[in-house]
Amino acid sequence: MLRRRRRPYNLQGMQLELLTIVGVGLIGGSIGLAAKRRGVARRVRGLGRQQASLDRALEIGAIDEAHLDPQAALTGADLVVVCTPVDHIADQVVHFARHCGPATLLTDAGSTKAAIVETVEARLPATGPQFVGSHPLAGSEKRGPDFAHAQLFEHRLTVVTPTPRTPAAAVDRIAGFWSALGSRVKVMSPADHDRALALTSHLPHLLAAALAGTLPADVRELTATGFRDTTRIAAGDPRLWTAIFTQNRMPLLDALGRVESRLREFRQALEAGDPAAIDRLLAQAKEVRDALGN
Repeated sequence: MLRRRRRPYNLQGMQLELLTIVGVGLIGGSIGLAAKRRGVARRVRGLGRQQASLDRALEIGAIDEAHLDPQAALTGADLVVVCTPVDHIADQVVHFARHCGPATLLTDAGSTKAAIVETVEARLPATGPQFVGSHPLAGSEKRGPDFAHAQLFEHRLTVVTPTPRTPAAAVDRIAGFWSALGSRVKVMSPADHDRALALTSHLPHLLAAALAGTLPADVRELTATGFRDTTRIAAGDPRLWTAIFTQNRMPLLDALGRVESRLREFRQALEAGDPAAIDRLLAQAKEVRDALGN
């Protein structure tokens, strides 16, 4: 794991002149709203492919300018945050860097990090704009700027994923940005991030999807809070999650192996009619869940 000194990051008293957000949906829109409410950026530009989403982001006050053209959106930006599907981020960062000045810093909000960071480092020139990977652990299964809100990142964790090649000053600036939006910040290597998120985010979505997919149509009216809560995240966009699963395939397979092992323990206990073993497994799960808090 990549370790750096522990200290709070804060942009208090500092302000970006121009922040550009690529993709103004739930995450991008919330970044814009938070940056404007907290005075982190004097002006916020939005870059996207759908005029309707850009117009809605303007209406809710998440951005000050809407652009379909990268050059118009990126020229003069101090910081660019790419909030697009993970299978697009690396190519977009490399492409967008060509429109940025040498002092511009780029980051992203993707749920996978190793493939993105490795690709960008291999293709981005050593001189010029710098990239530092990020992942705010916030959001929901909802999509679009209508669900954005300025408090999304408050007291939530954002992981920043530099490599040994990343300048410390760039890490500090990105960590400071997320801190200024209200986040707690943790610095991890891209690989450590992906192994952890396979267990804490990607595996839960896979299991929720598997559980929802096994429900016969004739018993749907019998579902109540337990089933609906457990499968809520399965309502996420399948295309987005296909990209996440594919990019983080090996760590997710390792995580899946862990849950398969635990399911075998439950099956063995049930087949043996062993209430003590069932109780032990349930107690272990309760202990872990209780430790997580609300």
